[in-house]
Amino acid sequence: MAAPLTQGVAAGGEEYSDGNRGGARVVGTEDSEDCILEPLSLPEGPGGSTTSEASPSVPCVFCEERVPAAEQDKLLKHMIIEHKIVIADVKLVADFPRYILYWRKRFAEQPITDFCSVIRINSTAPLEEQDNYFLLCDVLPEDRVLREELQKQRLKEILEQQQQERNDNSFHGICMFCNEEFLGNRSVLLNHMAREHAFNIGLPDNIVNCSEYLRTLQKKLDDLQCLYCEKTFRDKNTLKDHMRKKQHRRINPKNREYDQFYVINYLELGKSWEEVQSEDDRELPDHQEDDWSDWEEHPVAAVCLFCEKRAETMEKLCDHMEDAHGFDLLKIKSELGLNFYQQVKLVNFIRRQVHQCRCYGCRVKFNSKADLRTHMEEAKHTSLLPEVKTWDQPEYYFPTYENDTLLCTLSDSESDLTAQEQNGNVTIISEDTSKLRALKQSSVLNQLLLHECLKN
Repeated sequence: MAAPLTQGVAAGGEEYSDGNRGGARVVGTEDSEDCILEPLSLPEGPGGSTTSEASPSVPCVFCEERVPAAEQDKLLKHMIIEHKIVIADVKLVADFPRYILYWRKRFAEQPITDFCSVIRINSTAPLEEQDNYFLLCDVLPEDRVLREELQKQRLKEILEQQQQERNDNSFHGICMFCNEEFLGNRSVLLNHMAREHAFNIGLPDNIVNCSEYLRTLQKKLDDLQCLYCEKTFRDKNTLKDHMRKKQHRRINPKNREYDQFYVINYLELGKSWEEVQSEDDRELPDHQEDDWSDWEEHPVAAVCLFCEKRAETMEKLCDHMEDAHGFDLLKIKSELGLNFYQQVKLVNFIRRQVHQCRCYGCRVKFNSKADLRTHMEEAKHTSLLPEVKTWDQPEYYFPTYENDTLLCTLSDSESDLTAQEQNGNVTIISEDTSKLRALKQSSVLNQLLLHECLKN
């Protein structure tokens, strides 16, 4: 805190020649802007200094006002109040100091109206009460390019830092839970905490600035703060019990303070890890929707009941079976009033008979499917179905072929099911009670009753 005072004495040495050069100064009106109105902080690290390199400052784009880089909100407020310039989406600027320096140079070369949109407020008021504000945003191509270049440079620096940490074997860290000391690569400590303490902050290769990250977490624990719910407790034992019982040995994913330690947050301009992971096909531009047309190039086709002919639709397949084999599935469904489940059983029945090379019309078995098909077409047995009770059996609920797509194309009508229920034709499979006496004698209940009787 002595540095600003020393600079002030040196700057005012010629002005104050009344004996105050060696000590305190009288703060006049023109020095009021140099008054300290808030507490200052020294660097946290050992051996820190107050030089401009350790704490860089950022200048205003128009005047000589400067603020520390970590206090950019003050500079933004100053530019709005004093110069009426607004920077849109500041949080998306990867390197704020370099961004400000670039536009400071450009505004010195050309008028601000060449770059910024002019927003007039109080436009309906008298002319003297109207005011203009200037909006600097990425709608301007030059600004957009600048932001993208800063993002690329930031990503390059982050990846270089990450690679350095991955190859660094001089890492030194202490476990936050058991105080065990680790030397070597950072992954040793992170894997230990994940394996032994169920505390997983992510894969080591996805983390950057690991040492700073661990110091941040350790400071929260030292302040008796839960890392997940971020509540503060009265002592360490209470905090440990809370994190163990509530399974809070994890970080709060909604705390944006941790985003800076994950590489994924640097990959795309203006996108956090949640936005990158939640991207889905709905975010694709409209012109890319045509790419889904390639799904129609290899459609799932249903196979004929009697040959290996395939068709893309149910209508085409039914037409084929009627023309080539004289089997009209839709007509049979209509005449017999088959509901969905009866259609399934009929299809599975025919599949099984054809698979076994047996004609379901005359029950004759053949040596091959080709011989069976020839016989059924010549004898017109394809349409000669047996009685309904022959194939309307529970065993034909199960498909003959697991990949029988035809079963998926059958019509499923709720009205059919309702009619079936109204007619009382719902199939109920009951237990076998033909040997009821033997069942009672061998029942385990008899042994339990005998045991209770002996016990009493």
